[in-house]
Amino acid sequence: MAKTDFKTIDEYHHTFPADIQERMQEIRKIIKEVVPQAEEIISYQIPAFKYKGYLIYYSAYAKHISLSSPWSEALLREFESELKKLKVTKSAIQFPNKEELPSELIKRIVEFRKAENEAKK
Repeated sequence: MAKTDFKTIDEYHHTFPADIQERMQEIRKIIKEVVPQAEEIISYQIPAFKYKGYLIYYSAYAKHISLSSPWSEALLREFESELKKLKVTKSAIQFPNKEELPSELIKRIVEFRKAENEAKK
């Protein structure tokens, strides 16, 4: 992917193959369902959502899609058993493109992040 200054999430999505776009759209849909008032932005040249602060980011790569945020210790403990089979860092969870996207897990992570942001404000 060439270096681009994306202005919208749609611009970002359109730089990827259709199957990857579908996976990103699924994540976007989940976020909007859980937090309909979340603001869509581009931050660090990737899709991001703000709700009472930064809520969550996602980005696509050749072999995975990353869901990103500064994960709290509480979040990592809450989802520890489900995250064991995935590559996880303090700021990203990688979902391999060759596997089905775990929509229910993503939904619960977004709900958790929403509650964390609400508790801060």
